Amino acid sequence: MTFCLFGIQSFPKLWKSNPYLRLGQRHSYISLFLADSCGIRNHPRWFSLKTMSSQNTRATNLVAKARYLRKYKGSDNQVPSDSPHFFSAGAAKKRSQMNPQSKDHDLPPLRNTIQLPTQPLNLEEWDKLKADFKGKTRFESWISSQMAHHHSPVDVAKSLLAWVAAKNNGIVDYDLLVRYLHLCVVHKQTSEVIDVYEIMKARYKILESGGYTLLIRGLSQSDRWREAFLLLEDLKKVMTPSKKNYDDCIQGALLHQDVNTAWNLYQELLGHDIIPMLETLKAFFDFGKDIKDDNYSNKLLDILLYLRNNQLYPGESFAHSIKTWFESVPGKQWKGQFTTIQKSGQCSGCGKTIESIQLSPEDYEFLKGRIMRDVIDGGDQYKKTTPQELKRFENFVKSCPPFDIVIDGLNVAKMVPKARESQLLLNVVSQLAKQNLRLLVLGRKHMLRKSSQWRKDEMEEVQKQARCFFADNM
Repeated sequence: MTFCLFGIQSFPKLWKSNPYLRLGQRHSYISLFLADSCGIRNHPRWFSLKTMSSQNTRATNLVAKARYLRKYKGSDNQVPSDSPHFFSAGAAKKRSQMNPQSKDHDLPPLRNTIQLPTQPLNLEEWDKLKADFKGKTRFESWISSQMAHHHSPVDVAKSLLAWVAAKNNGIVDYDLLVRYLHLCVVHKQTSEVIDVYEIMKARYKILESGGYTLLIRGLSQSDRWREAFLLLEDLKKVMTPSKKNYDDCIQGALLHQDVNTAWNLYQELLGHDIIPMLETLKAFFDFGKDIKDDNYSNKLLDILLYLRNNQLYPGESFAHSIKTWFESVPGKQWKGQFTTIQKSGQCSGCGKTIESIQLSPEDYEFLKGRIMRDVIDGGDQYKKTTPQELKRFENFVKSCPPFDIVIDGLNVAKMVPKARESQLLLNVVSQLAKQNLRLLVLGRKHMLRKSSQWRKDEMEEVQKQARCFFADNM
């Protein structure tokens, strides 16, 4: 599906660097890609922007079905790697989609026949629940983890903290505070977020990254949103903040009309070579609706160029935000529609052919030279090889036909720790050779020496099915 915008004025900055689009003086076009990442369906979707005479304002409104799926990473080693991390910002939404709750917060029975409470408990009730717990882990840690995982109500979690504090002279462990903070952020209880923030600020000089991430996210939506920037500065002292940290601060700044801070944080994020979240970029377009500011418009056009140059593909919601912004620009009279792209690359809406992503021969030669100079050579040949060996490799490559797949032999051989390395490499090469692919295996000469890990007959079979280059043992 394609999204076309029609208007009386063009934005030449978006397509002046596009050698593939042949544009006249009265018509201009932009093409961006919509990603459909919905499991089996993986059909490319596009939208394009078009300027034309003001008389042609007809637009069709087809529904886009593309989605953008986000991935979040956790940071707590105590949580299994295959489960969502309750400390990670953004994981709350994912968990809510995976574990939908009914309105009365009914929860499934947990192990040991203990069921999470749906109402706050008093001290005696918590004592009884702990007595019924037969697990090997500490009850307080286990129950707080389950509550965070299942998005229990904040008041229930608060009664747990009150019980723990009553048992420990008013002291609550850091982990329990962070899990409670997670629930406050998920349920957008900003007053509770601030209360936990004050406790943590008084008790701890520094937090771990999960605590910073939750506080930044919670404070950025509150009246004390500027303090999220102070936490971001604290986080910078020990690590580079994540794209989600920047997203929360940028969205908080835009929510409170601090546009300059939002743009400064965006430039700082790019300065760290961090690819921004599409939600971050979408927020700038949403904020820019009906704003008559050429400087702001130019920055949004820069974002579209960034998407194009980095092959980032807007999802449905982001595409609608871009369309809505174009249509809201005062005095421009843009109109938009969704359409389709033919297999030939031609847009059904504007009739033009979208930009090709295929490399030209000149681009390919440039890329090949940079790979040889900056990656293989690296500026100091003696770190990885010698000038003589590098020349031998160049001559070897020139004498061979183009390869379909290049295999790093040692990395492949060591993928499974207890497997025999030559056998594992042979298995991989054999499977690829069955597909009639031209294979190149790179390795070191010690792989040809007979040993318990490198059987001579298996390596001979590898060399029959693939071309091989073995570097010196350095």
